This record gives sequence, C-alpha cells and structure tokens, in this order.
Amino acid sequence: MSTTVTEDPSGPPAWRLLLSYVRPHRWALLGGALLSLVTGATGLALPLVARELIDDLAHDRAVTGALLLMTALVIGNTVLGAVGSYVLRRAAESVVLGARRTLSSYLLRLRIAAVDRTEPGDLMARITSDTTLLREVTTDSMIGLGTGGLTLLATVALMGYVEPVLLAVTLGVLALAGTLLGVVVPRIRRASKQAQEAVGVMGASLERVLGALRTVKASGAEPREERTLHDAARESWRMSVRAAKWSAAAGNTAGLAMQLAFITVLAVGGARVATGAIDIGTLVAFLLFVFYLMAPISQVVGAVTQYQAGSAALARIQEALRLPAEPAAPPAALPSPGAAPAAVAFEDVRFRYAEDLPYVHHGVTFSVPPQGLTAFVGPSGAGKTTVFSLIERFYDPESGVITVDGRDVADWNLPELRAAIGYVEQDAPVLSGSLRDNLLLGNPDAGEDTLTRVLKTTRLDGLVSRLPQGLGTLVGHRGTKLSGGERQRVAIARALLRRPRLLLLDEATSQLDAVNEAALRDTVADVARTTTVLVVAHRLSTVTAADRIVVMDAGRVRAVGTHRELVASDPLYGELAATQFLATAG
Repeated sequence: MSTTVTEDPSGPPAWRLLLSYVRPHRWALLGGALLSLVTGATGLALPLVARELIDDLAHDRAVTGALLLMTALVIGNTVLGAVGSYVLRRAAESVVLGARRTLSSYLLRLRIAAVDRTEPGDLMARITSDTTLLREVTTDSMIGLGTGGLTLLATVALMGYVEPVLLAVTLGVLALAGTLLGVVVPRIRRASKQAQEAVGVMGASLERVLGALRTVKASGAEPREERTLHDAARESWRMSVRAAKWSAAAGNTAGLAMQLAFITVLAVGGARVATGAIDIGTLVAFLLFVFYLMAPISQVVGAVTQYQAGSAALARIQEALRLPAEPAAPPAALPSPGAAPAAVAFEDVRFRYAEDLPYVHHGVTFSVPPQGLTAFVGPSGAGKTTVFSLIERFYDPESGVITVDGRDVADWNLPELRAAIGYVEQDAPVLSGSLRDNLLLGNPDAGEDTLTRVLKTTRLDGLVSRLPQGLGTLVGHRGTKLSGGERQRVAIARALLRRPRLLLLDEATSQLDAVNEAALRDTVADVARTTTVLVVAHRLSTVTAADRIVVMDAGRVRAVGTHRELVASDPLYGELAATQFLATAG
C-alpha cells in the first residue's frame, strides 16, 4: 500500500499556495512586519549616532545628548522588537490553524477509495508536522525576506553614504558567498521533502502497529515490528540530518562571509585611516554597519532556507488536498418518524476496487421493494458487503445503475442519501469517547425517551446499568472496554437512532450469543415491518424467515427467493443450508 501521494508537477508554485493561506491574516502580518521595519530603523540609526559621539569626544564636546539618544534607541529597539515578534508569531499560528482546519475538513470528505490507497499515519503527518512548518515559513520566510531584504537594502545604502570604497569591498566578499549559496539552497528543498516524507512513513508504521497491537502481541511479533519502527525512525533521522546539513552549510556560509567582510573592511579601512582618506569615526561607524549587516543577511538566508523546507511541506499538504473527495455539503435532516421505507435496485452493476484488481461485481442485478427483510448470502468474496458500500456511495460502479426510490444514487445529494440509511459495518467500529457519544453519533438530537427505548430494543440497558458511569462511561480506544457482541449492539442501536428508511446490517449479529442473537433477530423482524432492511449473513439460521434471499456467487446474483424456494431450486443455497443445519444438529 502506498504511503505517499504522487505530486502533480503542474500545480501552482509554493509561494502562491503560501499566499492563499496567509491572505486571511495579511493585516496582522503587515502590522508585525512594520514593527520589524521600525525596529530595524532604530538599529540602523545607532552607528550614525555612534559616529557623532566619537566626533564629539574628539572635539571635546558634550556627549550627554548622544548617550541619551543611543539609550532611547536601544530601549525602543528592544520593546518594538518584542511586540513585533509576538504579533508575527500570533499571526503565524493563525496561518497554521487555518491550514489545519482546511486540511482536516478535506480529509473527512475523502472518498473511501482515496483512503484505501494511502496510509492514515502519513495523512496524520501532513496535518501535524507538515502544517507546523507553515509557522516558520510564514514568519522566517515571507516576513523575514521582506523585512530582512528592506533592512539589508537600507543598511547597504547607509554604508555607501558613509564610505563607498569600503562598501565595494564588502559587496565583493558577499557576492562570492552568494555564489556558494546558489549551489546549496536547491539541495535544502529536496532534503526537506524527503525528511517530511520519512516522518509520514514513520507515522504510518506506528499507526499500523498500534491499530493491531493485540494481534502483534499474540503473534509474538514485537521484535520484528520493533525493528520496522526503528528502521522507519532511523530513516526519518537520516533525512532530517541531511536537511540539517545543508541548512547548516547555508547558515555558516553566510556567517563566514560576514567575518571575512569584517576582516577585509578592517584591513582596508585601517589603511585608509592611515593615509588620511577617512577619519577614525567613519571607520568605526562602517564597522558597526558591518556588524549590523549580519542580522538582515542571516534573516534573508534563513528566509530562503526556510522557504525550501516550507515549500516541501506545502507540496505535501497540496498533494493531500488533491486526493479525490466528496463535495462539501451541509448535513441533511434525518427522516421523520414514520417516513416511507426505501426501495433499492441494482441493474447490471460492474465494479472493482482498483484498476489493477479483479472485478468484484460482474453485472449484478436485483431489486428490493420498500419494506421487509432481504438477506444476501453466498460464499466469502461473492460481493455481498460491496453491495452495501455501493449503496452508501463509498464507491461508484464502473458501469450499471444503482437506484434508491427509483432514483440513481449518483443524482442524490450525498448527505440526503446517507441520512436515509442506517449502516452497521461488519466489524462494528466504536470510537474513543463515552458510550453516549457513540450511540448519538448519527443523531445527536435524539431525546432521552428515544434513547431509552432503543437501549431496551438492543438489550443494552443491562450493560448501561452495570457500567460505573452509565452512558457517560468511556469505552476506550476503538471500544476496547466493550466485548465484540456489545460493540455490535452499540452499532445497531446507533443505526436505529437515525430512524433510517433503509437499514443495512453487515454480519451484525456474528459476535452475539444465541440469546442476544434471537432477541435482535426479533428486533430486526419488527423493524422490517416499517423499514427496508438488507442483511448480509453467513449463518443462514438468522435469515430463514427473510421475505427474500439474494444468493450471490463470484460477483453475480444466481438466485432470489424465500428460504423454502431456494432450498428446492438452487444447489449452492441447498448445499449451504444442508451444511449449516448439519453442523447445528451435530
């Protein structure tokens, strides 16, 4: 299974994607940037004041005013810098929040087929670690490049005003460093993207193990899985170190350039002072400017470096946002009490889960009238569960037509279609949280009377009375504090609370004991009097009283009828019935 999504090289550039996330917070970012520029301006004034101070000392003039001005500039620089940094950081966190909201909303709408092709752990890495990088790329890259670049230009202009010859010497040294950075910077982006992908792989490996920890322990596979996790962690470390290596190379190249510039300026400037071309105050002011030049150059280099890492993260976020998803739509109202049951029909439906996989349905055709109980039986792999997935539009058929109430499911508003359906999956998943939260997942507005009635119907009232906090009891990760049968009853109760017009039960009683199975069988029969109920069953004893039974084999419908009719007319059904009844008798 793939852990990454193929990048579309024709997508918009990273800077345009970044602007789309930044735009809602542009005024806060602009305010922070202006504060940063004012901070830079107060810093740039210091060397000029220092030159005046030295001139005053040289000519035996009072220096009180210059000292007070320098003190005010230092304090103002500190205060404005702190406020500007806070404003920028707050805006950057807002950018991250917006990206996480956008991505999480989109991931919830992903088509099931898209989720099948990816690893949940990798998707989680995109919404956590990848979005976190937007914080740095917003402040360090966008704002850093703007404010650092303007400060750098202003500093260079003032250096040219103070001493043009020394400026030419400084720019010559910096040009050499810029050539080296041009070689290093592209490598940073490649290494950063590989590092983020490695984090996604590690997250996918961890999610895989934690999702089946009982199986891993029961199989004695901890050492093997530990090696797998360690290998994934080491690969993430290796890629991150590679990215850090190139980032360090870029930062140190800039630092080395500034040190060389300082030494060169000191040598050339000292010679010019000795010849009388400039005075000592000018040299001191220029050296202060060289020192001050370090900050904006480091800011610009850091901005370019961070942009490479951020653009890699943006590319991964955008890859996730290009996965096939269902259209965004507001939730639909649930059916009103007593709503008419739904009719379902398949006409020559062909379907496979992926282009490289064999067909699951080879022209499936059947019709189910409103109301009553219809069972789907047949060998494993016959395509029974796929019928339910197609009705729910988790997948779309390659050809053929599926209708609900005579209307193609492709023409239904998706929330409206699913609001009419109650679906109990084969493994009856339960979410982490309280029992009440799980029961009301599909209908949070259900009243207490309705909830109490459904609890009695599904025989969950006894469980609730035994739990220490009743409905408020936490059920654990994936419902681990409940038995398999209890999870199935919770899933059935959750579906019934939606007042469905069409109820889909996929092996919904497979983990129940005989007493609870018989009780729920009676419940399903009662529900079928007012609702269309479709059941996938392997145990024929649970569906012998069904109004109709659809026998499936190898992706086709081979027979439809009642239990009595099929025993007499269909060899496969007769064999299944005979085998199971003999097993029961034995």
